[in-house]
Amino acid sequence: MRPLGRGGLGSRAALVHKAIGDQLTCVFVDTGLMRAGEAEQVEETFRRQFHIDLVHVKAADRFFEGLAGVTDPEQKRKIIGALFIRIFEEVAATWGRARGRRPRSSSRAPSTPDVIESGTGEAASIKAHHNVGGLPEDLAFDLVEPLRLLFKDEVRAVGEELGLPHDIVWRQPFPGPGLAVRIVGEVTPERAEILRAADAMALTRS
Repeated sequence: MRPLGRGGLGSRAALVHKAIGDQLTCVFVDTGLMRAGEAEQVEETFRRQFHIDLVHVKAADRFFEGLAGVTDPEQKRKIIGALFIRIFEEVAATWGRARGRRPRSSSRAPSTPDVIESGTGEAASIKAHHNVGGLPEDLAFDLVEPLRLLFKDEVRAVGEELGLPHDIVWRQPFPGPGLAVRIVGEVTPERAEILRAADAMALTRS
């Protein structure tokens, strides 16, 4: 079982699926902070193109509640990262009880720039990333990061080698915390919707 963020999600999922087959179940935590139409794109990609088991968790209300009153970008990233993991843990526990077993691991792959910017190793911290510096320390599962040391162009090369759809491999990069870090001030559903519409117009014209 693995949670889905958006960066390199196709390459990671395809790689893990190639290794363990139908043992893989993907959990899509829908934060309500994604681009217009992205939730539908995830469903289409995983269910119809990859034929991978997908659990779609619609958790927008919980993320907006957790971000209420928060204006600092660093704090936003950490709240999103922690809540993302807690929701995944809840789903994994329910999934495990239903099958009489505990999920042994989760696969994630923060990109190399995320790892470096978050101050991992000898690097100085530039900003925390939700999938690196924003993760809680008390994870209830083992963390597997097969593409951790690859840059985005290298992840794309893996995706092409695995035969992933062109629009998935070459999609415009989008921050894991989504619209939250592009909103100045408090994150609200209304502000997210305005920014989502503006982002869609910008992509259409680019």
